[in-house]
Amino acid sequence: QVQLVESGGGLVQVGESLTLSCAASGRDFARNAVGWFRQAPGKEREFVLAISWNGGSKDYSDSVRGRFTASKDNAKNTAYLRLNDLKPEDTGVYYCATGAIYGTDIEAEYDSWGQGTQVTVSS
Repeated sequence: QVQLVESGGGLVQVGESLTLSCAASGRDFARNAVGWFRQAPGKEREFVLAISWNGGSKDYSDSVRGRFTASKDNAKNTAYLRLNDLKPEDTGVYYCATGAIYGTDIEAEYDSWGQGTQVTVSS
């Protein structure tokens, strides 16, 4: 069983950048893909992007393609999400998840989730 803790969220202005971290405990992290999701108040959680177990492949949602970048450091049991050129619509709680070998946008295919970290983009 993998335990995940997100950190790095905060309040930023439009156009600024943040780096989110997803620290994991457990032996399976290095063998699993990492998916990133976000949820705004009153809305359903949505897919952001996913990275394969070894970082070799990445899938992005259309809303973040070209702005967000995911990476995975298996030696440190940590995944990262770099959020560039932030927009007000990027505001929400960001979650990392693991459990699948290859990245997917289907939430049911992940079995470990963090508690989330808040990202607020002010205009």
